[in-house]
Amino acid sequence: MATIPWLVDVLRAAGVQVVVEGDWLNRMRPGSFDPIGVLWHHTAATSSASNPHPALGICINGRSDLPGPLCQALVDYNGVFHVISAGRCNHAGTSGGSGPIPAGDGNTLMIGWEIDYNGVNQEMTAAQYNASLAATAAVLTRLGRDSSYARGHRETSTSGKIDPSFIDLNVMRADVAARMSGGGNPPAWSSIVDNTTAGRFTASANWGVSTYSGQRYGADYRYAEPVAASDVAWYRFNVPATANYRVDAWWPATSGYNGATPYVVSTTTGNRTIIVDQRATGGQWRSLGTFTLPAGDANRVGVSRWSSATGLIVADAVRLTRV
Repeated sequence: MATIPWLVDVLRAAGVQVVVEGDWLNRMRPGSFDPIGVLWHHTAATSSASNPHPALGICINGRSDLPGPLCQALVDYNGVFHVISAGRCNHAGTSGGSGPIPAGDGNTLMIGWEIDYNGVNQEMTAAQYNASLAATAAVLTRLGRDSSYARGHRETSTSGKIDPSFIDLNVMRADVAARMSGGGNPPAWSSIVDNTTAGRFTASANWGVSTYSGQRYGADYRYAEPVAASDVAWYRFNVPATANYRVDAWWPATSGYNGATPYVVSTTTGNRTIIVDQRATGGQWRSLGTFTLPAGDANRVGVSRWSSATGLIVADAVRLTRV
């Protein structure tokens, strides 16, 4: 059975931060392993800055119904690669075939990254995405394959897997290709729309104007009472390319503002709603997550009035940054 004892050296040479988990060179499942590609997953566990790799133990040891190891590496919240195995792992199951990856035994055909996020109401962090790009590009180069050999589990699965959620896999492959051609990170792009940005912010007459809080971004901000209706205040951006963007919001915070304010992000797969507490952490950029946004000039982020909580809802400023 083949192994990939070069994995740690290849990752580190690509600038990926690596933690070696125990006897990784000898931790593997029995059976054939002759990989031609890389498969991305998500763990379905909720990671955070204080708990960056909640699924690590399961990925090493397995579950009652599936013995470990469950991947070659786990990618934690901070983008650190925890290398678990140099050999065959129970991560892919049966491949139905996708792109150049044929149908067959996915555990033989592919090296697997388990990216530690829940995939339901949590997306992968920018650090996870960028580290996974770098690692995938480096490993495919080592295998002598191009970016089309990078796949998502939902593309190869024969059992209805959905991972990795909230990512456009065609964009991922394009970003891997850019890395492999020496392009490095995608070109940096960032844009801010304030509630006073001409032609970029729209809200109904129900949204008032306030200068009350010194935590505001710019000269003023907008506010409205919560109601059982959307009445969204929209921020319009001219997004340069379909890609992954971090969405940050700025609001002034007081105890009288709303504790469950809905932000709406218009992604390539439909609108996503993120709930924030505007009673706290004001006067700074706060990340709403990283999303795949379509190219073009349109309303991309909004603040809705449809909240079950009491307190004024605020619409101040939004920032998009390509990651």
